[in-house]
Amino acid sequence: MVTSTGTTASEREEEQDAPGLHLPDLLIQGFRGIDELAIPRLGRVTLLAGKNGAGKTTVLEAVRVYAARGGYAALSALLRDREEVFAATDEDGDPMIDLDWQSLFFGRTASGQARIVIGPQKDRSEQIKIEPTVLDQEQVSRFRRRLPSHLLDARVSALQVEFRKKKHLIPYIGGRSETGLGFFTQRDIRFMRRDFQDDDPWPIVDCESLGPGLLGNDVMSEYWDTVALTEDEDQAVQALSLIGADATGVAMVGSPGRASWPSGRRAIVRLADHDEPVPLRSLGDGARRLFGVALALANSQGGFLLIDEAENGIHHSVQHSFWRMVLETAEANNVQVLATTHSWDCVRSFAQAATALDAEGMLVRIERDEDEMRAVEYPEDGLRIVAEQGIEVR
Repeated sequence: MVTSTGTTASEREEEQDAPGLHLPDLLIQGFRGIDELAIPRLGRVTLLAGKNGAGKTTVLEAVRVYAARGGYAALSALLRDREEVFAATDEDGDPMIDLDWQSLFFGRTASGQARIVIGPQKDRSEQIKIEPTVLDQEQVSRFRRRLPSHLLDARVSALQVEFRKKKHLIPYIGGRSETGLGFFTQRDIRFMRRDFQDDDPWPIVDCESLGPGLLGNDVMSEYWDTVALTEDEDQAVQALSLIGADATGVAMVGSPGRASWPSGRRAIVRLADHDEPVPLRSLGDGARRLFGVALALANSQGGFLLIDEAENGIHHSVQHSFWRMVLETAEANNVQVLATTHSWDCVRSFAQAATALDAEGMLVRIERDEDEMRAVEYPEDGLRIVAEQGIEVR
């Protein structure tokens, strides 16, 4: 599923039906904790292995930014997820928080030389570039018309985002060193996007992300609504069989936004050997993880699925079947999957499943030596050796 703003239905269909990968390889420069990292080849499913702190999650964040083409929503969500904010005040002078945009850059500073590059290593025309810039007088004047009165004298900064030779600006107020200066309401943001983005913005690529934690009921409900009464519903139900649950159906019960049940809607499962449905949660974390991944794969058609710490909640005895499901569904749904792990059982199971299926799987070990990073690839032949000889690659 490729989502876009200002694109025609035929353009969206053309991108969705494209058989190639959105990222056949990857270059990241100047982004968060990554000064520079090149991965010469990605697969339909790529598993990133490495020690804690190596930067695996940051790679997923970079792909998330790339899929959104550096859009405001994706960048601001990333900063909020990481709680990278600083003190500010609202229009009435009350304490609020604002986003720390400088945290996006390597070294956490948006100096004049700072620049983020994310995209294919071999195709520069498809890379996004984000860098600090100075607004001209006309732009400053346009921007100040949207500001609350107490911010009219504040310093205005901006990020310039470029993709396919088109540019848009993300203006912001102040920074970490000027606490108490910047807070935007949703209305401010809406005006900013209207005033400073291109009239014909580029299409973004659908990108779903699963964190180390389990999928919440609200997101699970949204995913379920898109697959209910389709073939993807059957696949999601079948995923529960990987843990031995003889599930014959799943339903979402409850009312969205209602407080009568802990979190509105919840999933219940009908089992072949039970007269009454049981809560999905009662089947354990493994069931919820498998079900969530299956739903996410169905909701990522034509785009990206990012899975952080893929092994979480899944017993080692189930991981071969888990990866088989991911590899087969990613190919069938034209999804490009990037996942991370620091588990040897997960690495071995991935290698065995990819080798058995002769699937387009890539294993990449991320290594870090102080600020320097490098990627060590294990394509088809390397996966076979890992699977057969049990070579440690974490």
